[in-house]
Amino acid sequence: MMKSFNVLTTFPQIFEALNYSIVKKAIDSGFVETNILNIRDYANNKNKNTDDYPYGGGLGMIMTCQPIVSSLDMLKDKGYVIYMSPKGTPLTQDKAVQLSKNKTITIICGRYEGIDQRIIDNYIDEEISIGDYVLTGGELPAMVLIDTITRLEPGVLKEEAYIDESHYNGLLEHCQYTRPSKFEGFKTPDILLSGNHKLIEEYKLESSLVETYLKRKDLLLKRGISKIEAEILIKNFSDKKDDIIKLIKE
Repeated sequence: MMKSFNVLTTFPQIFEALNYSIVKKAIDSGFVETNILNIRDYANNKNKNTDDYPYGGGLGMIMTCQPIVSSLDMLKDKGYVIYMSPKGTPLTQDKAVQLSKNKTITIICGRYEGIDQRIIDNYIDEEISIGDYVLTGGELPAMVLIDTITRLEPGVLKEEAYIDESHYNGLLEHCQYTRPSKFEGFKTPDILLSGNHKLIEEYKLESSLVETYLKRKDLLLKRGISKIEAEILIKNFSDKKDDIIKLIKE
């Protein structure tokens, strides 16, 4: 089943960046298709304007209803309609998996101070945010969303290529090394060179737990850890034993 992405934007040329890497391979292989619509093409005013001053005053401009709705009306299959917005649901790996279940996704990219609230209230299924910050427009967030979901599409990657990645199982990915095994006096952990698959898997879990505890403890608070995982962390952070025990999820 091919995944379809419709994108409504006033800067379609930005999406030329999708013509590279994994997303391009997915498109060329027929796993994914993209349909980029220029909202300006559907504006019914002489100058093809897509924005106007906000009612009630204030700085900036607001994207108007008509061009966006006319763009949506051009689509045979809108599927699940998303507006990229700093007010939206945070994009996490779990959210990406949930969204990937939709065969067709339409993404609206805002500009200026955003879009008319009537669009959000009546034409949008969900607002999605890629972080607690503000960007110039929704194009970069839209490409982040497309990339994240495309990687999950069956056939695009082998499952083992992403199941160990950061956030997939609630943990950050383990530390990675490649050739040469020694570089300017810095060594690759011996265990990764041992050929002992059991020990290597144990190392990967330990490394993943340590990385997460050091850098994103909030993920462990959300996910919880097993007693075995707690023992691994305590081995590395004996002075934090009481704190680690609180993370155990029965």
